[in-house]
Amino acid sequence: MIRVVCVGKLREKYLVEGVNEFLKRIRKYSEIEMIEVKKEEQILKHAKGFIAVLDVKGREMSSEELASLLTNRQITFVVGGPEGLTKDVLEKANFRLSFSKMTFPHQMIRLMLAEQIYRAFTIIKKENYHK
Repeated sequence: MIRVVCVGKLREKYLVEGVNEFLKRIRKYSEIEMIEVKKEEQILKHAKGFIAVLDVKGREMSSEELASLLTNRQITFVVGGPEGLTKDVLEKANFRLSFSKMTFPHQMIRLMLAEQIYRAFTIIKKENYHK
């Protein structure tokens, strides 16, 4: 089971469509839910299992490493809002994941995360998507 807990509502139509497409693809492999919370204080009540927060100061990893992280694990990914994540949320995290040293819009990172989760499952299943 995978959860993605995000602060704020995804608004841009192209991002909503992209995320929904990857969620549909991921469901072929695993249960997944994307939970949108209004306030950061609500994040931890939805976090279950291994908690991986997206943090620019976190560890960068390859798609293959992400696939390994997902294997046989209940995981919650946390995407903060424009202000980032509070110290409390960061301290509860089991892992801090960075997509890059660059800063991305918090809404766009949801699409990128969904794509990488899908890619990870195609790696696990040895399918052709990942090259």
